[in-house]
Amino acid sequence: MTRTDTSPSSGTARPGRTPSAGRGLLTGDRYRAELNDGRELYLDGKRITDPAAHPAFAPAVDELARLIDLQHDPAHHELLTYKDPESGLRLARAYQPPRTLEELRTQRRSAEFWHAESLGQHGRSPAFMASIALGVHDFRHRLESARPGFGANAHAWYRHCAENDLVLSHALGDPQIDRSADPVEDPDLALRVLSESDEGIVVRGAKQLTTLAPLAHEVLVYLSASFTQRRGEQFVVWFALPLNTPGLVTLCREPLGGSSHGHSHPIGARFDEQDAMLFFDDVLVPWDRVFLLRDGELAREGLGRINAWSAYIGHVRYRERLRALLATATLVAESIGVDGFRNIQEDLGRLAGYAELTELFLDAAEARAKVTDSGLLAPGDTAASRVWSAEVAESALDIVRRIGASGLLMQPTENDLAHPELRPLIDRYMRGRDIAADRKSRLFRLAWELTGDGFGQRQHLYEYVHRGDLSRNRINLYKRYDQRETRDRLERLISEPVITPSAPQTQEVSP
Repeated sequence: MTRTDTSPSSGTARPGRTPSAGRGLLTGDRYRAELNDGRELYLDGKRITDPAAHPAFAPAVDELARLIDLQHDPAHHELLTYKDPESGLRLARAYQPPRTLEELRTQRRSAEFWHAESLGQHGRSPAFMASIALGVHDFRHRLESARPGFGANAHAWYRHCAENDLVLSHALGDPQIDRSADPVEDPDLALRVLSESDEGIVVRGAKQLTTLAPLAHEVLVYLSASFTQRRGEQFVVWFALPLNTPGLVTLCREPLGGSSHGHSHPIGARFDEQDAMLFFDDVLVPWDRVFLLRDGELAREGLGRINAWSAYIGHVRYRERLRALLATATLVAESIGVDGFRNIQEDLGRLAGYAELTELFLDAAEARAKVTDSGLLAPGDTAASRVWSAEVAESALDIVRRIGASGLLMQPTENDLAHPELRPLIDRYMRGRDIAADRKSRLFRLAWELTGDGFGQRQHLYEYVHRGDLSRNRINLYKRYDQRETRDRLERLISEPVITPSAPQTQEVSP
């Protein structure tokens, strides 16, 4: 028996299946095998049955698998994993609920290792997404108080993800159809709850730009701040599903790491996380996978809560990206003999300052950490630093591009370097200062990948948009900033009459 979306249900949610026993830490081989799960995945009009074996995805899958296997390396095992007291399993450090400052800092060091290995290019790394699952777990008491059963669902899902070391994606944005229209008038503008039954809820619609979805096990669906305040409560829902759920269709964008003309793109091939549209074609979401339903105010409150750790980990990643850009710019400057120029050193100093400020933002988040209502230690608010990060993203790229200049555009391929007639010319005219032509060409191609080609531009757009609408974030920061003390001081000052002291009188002295 189905209940339509015009009459919301009430009372206790119905928790569903208990997750099976966890398998513990993921391995690279297990990760590859688990992606071949029957999901409905499309690229360029063709259905992809095994992402790990497809040339468009295999390099990125292999890179993730390499990083996952580092958890088992004795040199990194203690940093990247922890012994879970509840299950007795070794789990990924990113899933550990921090209760002390030392545990929070250990989580940071673990994320620093992951993002240093990936040069800060993995925006939706497993380390990042695990912290959002941790946030859902932390918010479970509020979810439970709003609707009995939903908090238990959130906790069970978090445990399932942690104990199986799942690679996760998340989906927040609605499709770009007509931003001026109201989904109440045109329901296809937003994902909505179509009906409810004893089995769960049925959802219909789409989610745009779901990063890492083609390479993840599951997706967490929730709402950005703007979308929580919709007139229609049927558009407000949080849930999680495996990406092979019947009726869930994943459509990939163009891959950014390949070329048919010999121009290698090693950074793009390894770190292109893929972005996808998700289509929910009347998908059944079991009750045990529903965490919030028809409650816009709670969704708005929860957005900040569940992202407290991910915002912190996001700064770890951005610091590593800035450090990669700084090192690249320095090597490029040295390779063409401009590293001693005053203007170049000034630019490099500005980029170094960006990296250092990001480190200070992380320290501040730890210094302002607070205990949540579930007893976890959450980093302090990072709203201002998120705004700053988006504001300096373009400047960071411009520094690399100004130093490399036209050299970023014209570099030989590996096939050019191997050509017996071309190589003497390349060695003579395309070498650098104290660097051979082959190494210089690879350095400049790397710089172009980071700043100029399709992958580099995608990464830059990601830096600008992934923290949310910049204008809205600035406005929210202004509204939240406490100015009362300074305002009161100034208002007292202007409330008093200004008395101009009279000039001292002098007596004339007769000659």
